Amino acid sequence: MHKRVPVSIESAHCSTCMMGHVCLPVGMPSQEVEQLDALVKERVRLEKGDVLFRHGETLNALFGLRLGSVKTQLEEQSGQVQITGFYLPGEIIGLDGMAEGQHSSTAIAMEDSEVCVVRMQDVDEISRYVPSLQHQIRRIMSKEIARSHQVLLALGSMRSEQRLAAFLLNLSQRLAALGYSSTDFIMRMSREEIGNYLGLTLETVSRLFSRFAREGLIRVSQREVRILDMIALHELVGKPG
Repeated sequence: MHKRVPVSIESAHCSTCMMGHVCLPVGMPSQEVEQLDALVKERVRLEKGDVLFRHGETLNALFGLRLGSVKTQLEEQSGQVQITGFYLPGEIIGLDGMAEGQHSSTAIAMEDSEVCVVRMQDVDEISRYVPSLQHQIRRIMSKEIARSHQVLLALGSMRSEQRLAAFLLNLSQRLAALGYSSTDFIMRMSREEIGNYLGLTLETVSRLFSRFAREGLIRVSQREVRILDMIALHELVGKPG
């Protein structure tokens, strides 16, 4: 069961949160950001493997990832699973359910995590006097759609090595936006999960990591990755398939 944590006066709010520069408030006027403090009344703490929401459940809230990492996936009745996304701190989870009013995927914590709960009814209410809030949500939705299109492009037209290179570059860019190193990071997802997401087998992903390391593009130690040649990764992605 989720551990729900009420947001007290002493808690970090949207206007003071360390993720404020990449979450909902980014780009909003300071006076409006302060009004967003009323938007988050509780947080949910998840242990590794906990389900935040399931496919088909009614969309009552969006979730801002404050700590940890979360994956979303589709589950067939046969038991087959397709991972649809990996989320890092500062990113919003649940946007893909806004069109139909119900979650279109299942979200699972990849490690101990914490999310801010943004109730949809509160979004509608606060938008009346924070006009840029709806704009921010549309902006974030547009970024999410663009990311989905990039994945479809990779799956449809890229060779296996290009898919992995694009994945590493995307992860690097997102971590840099969070203020972390763009070249040294720990991947919270397993190689099997990466393969599932990219439409590759575990063996192919492992072989490509070894090849990239051998060619001097990256250095790998279990889940620790150091990008040694960013330019070469970009060039690899840009080569015709």
